[in-house]
Amino acid sequence: MPHIALVTLVVRDYDEARDFYTDALGFELVEDTDRGDGSRWVVVRPRGARGTGLLLARAKDEEQGASVGAQTGGRVGFFLHTEDFAADHARMLAAGVRFLEEPRHEVYGSVAVFEDLYGNRWDLLQPA
Repeated sequence: MPHIALVTLVVRDYDEARDFYTDALGFELVEDTDRGDGSRWVVVRPRGARGTGLLLARAKDEEQGASVGAQTGGRVGFFLHTEDFAADHARMLAAGVRFLEEPRHEVYGSVAVFEDLYGNRWDLLQPA
């Protein structure tokens, strides 16, 4: 088993989630396929990445809907690595991404916590 292929992220709406990840975060759309039953298979991943992608799965009931934005219990649950922290941070700010803190420079690298459009917390991280 060489890698995890996909991680499911429960979302309210396919299109708004796809647009946030592709426009605000700069991810690429890998697939957006209508499954014929009202659901879609929507996969995004960081541009140029060959590894793990996000499967954007629309909540299908109230129980799943309650998890939107809280899939990791309020903790940072996703870690987005960058090779140019300053440029990506500035681009994301300009695109309206909400950062919860100013950038920090830690022993392990430059980092700042941001939220996706639903409130899931992410680290933008340039490893040292």
